[in-house]
Amino acid sequence: MDSNLVQFKKGVLELCVLALLARSDSYGYDIASRLSAAIDMGEGTIYPLMRRMQKDGLVSTYLVESSSGPPRKYYRLTEGGRKNLNAQKAAWTDFTRSVAAILELDLEKTS
Repeated sequence: MDSNLVQFKKGVLELCVLALLARSDSYGYDIASRLSAAIDMGEGTIYPLMRRMQKDGLVSTYLVESSSGPPRKYYRLTEGGRKNLNAQKAAWTDFTRSVAAILELDLEKTS
């Protein structure tokens, strides 16, 4: 995989997880599966991020009994996580607009 793409994905991983949890509480494997389907992000990168986000107070956890094995640890966005998501979304929007503007200028010069 292109190293630039890997860096882009790492840069937006927390933002994507926060956005998924803003829609609904979820467990680690489900989050990893959804990220894998959307941006081809591997499962191994999710769990360390989830532990850090819990430590930082962005998510909280609770257990839900499972009919097919041990209880699942679900993640829920905290109020701090919601505020962080909103701040990251605003920063992402500003950043991507700026990058797009630069890329458009570059395309105009090469045309």
